[in-house]
Amino acid sequence: MKANGTGWPLEQCAYWLDGLVRLAYILDDPQLIAKARARLDPVVDGVNRGGESFVYWQPRNILSVEMDKANGQFNNWAHSHMGRALVAYYQATGERRILDALVKAYRDYPLPEFSPVFYPVNGMVNLDPMLDTYMMSGDEKVLANALASIRRPSFQKIVGQWNSGDIVHGHTVIFYENIRVPALMYPWTGDRKLLDATLATIRWSDERHGLPIGLVSGEEYLAGIGSTRNVETCNVAAGPWTFGTLLRITGERGWADRMERAFFNAGPAPIARDFQTMSYYQSPNRLSLSLPCDRPGCPGSALGDSYRFTEIGHPVLCCVGNCNRIVPNYIMSMWMATPDRGVAATLYGPCRLRAQVADGVPVEIESETNYPFEEEIRLTVRPARKAEFPLYLRIPAWCSRPVLLVNGRSVALKKDSKGFAKLLRSWVSGDRVTLRLPMRVEVVESRETPFPQDKYFSKRSLSKLTEVNNPFASVNYGPLLFALPIPDETPDQPVKNAVYNYALDAATVTRGAKLLRQPLPAHWSWQLDAPLKLQLPARQFDWQPTELQPLPPAPVKDAKPATVTLVPYGCTKFRVSMFPVVGGQTRKPAKR
Repeated sequence: MKANGTGWPLEQCAYWLDGLVRLAYILDDPQLIAKARARLDPVVDGVNRGGESFVYWQPRNILSVEMDKANGQFNNWAHSHMGRALVAYYQATGERRILDALVKAYRDYPLPEFSPVFYPVNGMVNLDPMLDTYMMSGDEKVLANALASIRRPSFQKIVGQWNSGDIVHGHTVIFYENIRVPALMYPWTGDRKLLDATLATIRWSDERHGLPIGLVSGEEYLAGIGSTRNVETCNVAAGPWTFGTLLRITGERGWADRMERAFFNAGPAPIARDFQTMSYYQSPNRLSLSLPCDRPGCPGSALGDSYRFTEIGHPVLCCVGNCNRIVPNYIMSMWMATPDRGVAATLYGPCRLRAQVADGVPVEIESETNYPFEEEIRLTVRPARKAEFPLYLRIPAWCSRPVLLVNGRSVALKKDSKGFAKLLRSWVSGDRVTLRLPMRVEVVESRETPFPQDKYFSKRSLSKLTEVNNPFASVNYGPLLFALPIPDETPDQPVKNAVYNYALDAATVTRGAKLLRQPLPAHWSWQLDAPLKLQLPARQFDWQPTELQPLPPAPVKDAKPATVTLVPYGCTKFRVSMFPVVGGQTRKPAKR
């Protein structure tokens, strides 16, 4: 950090504070609340006493690249993440002084020119908290400032480029943060091409960089499709934040499907089971500390450094700050209000909702479930008085035969065009809704692709290969990706002589899969002895993976029958989740 307290570390501090304040109030934890207040109140008070931005101890020109070439971009970027923390702080407390600080900062905030490239960072992501500030305050100057920023010819040019498929490769965290910017302005303009630009970038990234865990690769840059490509832990927070934004804007269940897939798979993998250490990178296949690879592209260079679990994850502290956002980002999107004065169950898990419906009737809805380790969600609805309002239930795309019961009686279930089932009725306290989402084994086959030819990957030998087309198969069960576990002594040490040389045949797996279910343990830590396991037919063969050849280049032929037991990907620290395949032509991956 510079002597004046600006620069790169502001980013990491803002990430951490945003996660802290959300966790504190979700848990209603007095110690965490006190910790958050002690750190956020000086920012609020600093702005209200004369500070020009959330970096209140400096003049506002430190947000400008022209005035601070070394740190202006990071100061502006970090400002947006502190803004998100203060939005959450106000929403949790309703304290006017917090909203006053937000309005003061954003009335004439100097939004920079948007950038068509995904490096370096860009302060246009301040639109997130800026628009929230407008919705909470109604201050028209805040909205006018936001609208003025997108009238610039440079912004409109980028929107046109993205809609035409002219999208450049870049840093994945910045990619996930920047691509939602056009969509953020769609509700305020009605300009469909803004939303379409964001959707075009996501389709582009899915096709070129999508991994089975539900996110695109990022070493730190977008890295193509591969069993040993990495995902930076920052992306486990950044990706679902963008998906959640699109869920609120469009109301389409596919964005919630993406959120749960990333949360239940990519979420737990880079965090130790005791939540005391974490890693900078995760990889679909992790066989040892040095395979995926010795030296992936990252801010460090030590052997295996970016896969190692430590208290800070990496000397660059972005990921350890961002991992605090993963859980609250999911929880805050579990329920959403609807325009017809109802509520929508958008993400599933055990929780209790308190809201107002109909003409302002208070309602409490309790959700009891072990989802996704069971298929049933049980809701108890308790309005303060009898009230008619709609209750919407998300039906995931992977579920073809959902079952719905109200007070024990079967109800015809019809999904709307956006993937939600609507229950419109007069509710009384104690009404019970049961939703069953039968899961099935799905095998998806595809192929690895080359790295983008970018000098950022110069230390990684695999990136120099321009012909990569290795076939692979992955196994899904509902929202869960399953993996062959390699037992571990610690998050950084697999057991010796682990056996993982297996290939899968899609047709055989689908016919012969056996589900093994056991009760959810009293203490949940994503343990390897998972409550759900899949026993599958496989083929064992001579496989010696290397960094340059992580998967066989063709379907395996000389292999003997075997049986393997898979567990949810999130329960593993070492694993195979992108398997070699047996015989035949691979198919294109199914659309999720």
